[in-house]
Amino acid sequence: MKHLFLVSACFLAFTFGAAAQDVTLPQVTSSSAFEAVQKGNWLVGAGIGSIGFNFKTDEFNIDVMPDAAYFVSDNAALGAEVQLGLRAYDGGTNFRYGITPFARYYFPEGAAPTHRWFGEARVGVAGSSTKDSDEDAVVSSVYGVGAGYAHFITSNVALEGILRYTRSHADIDVGSGTAGLSVGVGLQIYLPGSSR
Repeated sequence: MKHLFLVSACFLAFTFGAAAQDVTLPQVTSSSAFEAVQKGNWLVGAGIGSIGFNFKTDEFNIDVMPDAAYFVSDNAALGAEVQLGLRAYDGGTNFRYGITPFARYYFPEGAAPTHRWFGEARVGVAGSSTKDSDEDAVVSSVYGVGAGYAHFITSNVALEGILRYTRSHADIDVGSGTAGLSVGVGLQIYLPGSSR
């Protein structure tokens, strides 16, 4: 009887102790979308590029697209994205490069404390350096428009999805894909300006 009482007391103490614990769930949203897009702030991040290896053709591919922008007014930022890519295959390599300045506007309509919709326009240049080929260098103008969604997971970090239409005058890769319609995902950090 003494053992049964001891086991019951331990079970009750464990049950009430476990119920009293605070469970902290991971943060998946933050209410800071209004402060992040104010005049004087900075936007720094990168598009999540592709990386891959094709075993059948022995081809390796990687793309990196860092970007930075400055908020010239509330909701409006001017910046640039750098495109760097490498494709190594049996018989040669292809290095892709480019810079595309962009203007981005975060719409106050439909905004919420945890997310913002935005539109952007970009104009720049991109090129390709193909070794072991007659096409030693190709440079082309690049322009495009896009619409996206920024979901704030912390007070200054947002996950972004964007649908873009990009046009180029040459058959070269631009950022996350060839010229045309593309979908991209990125991580952006919104840094407060020096006055904040």
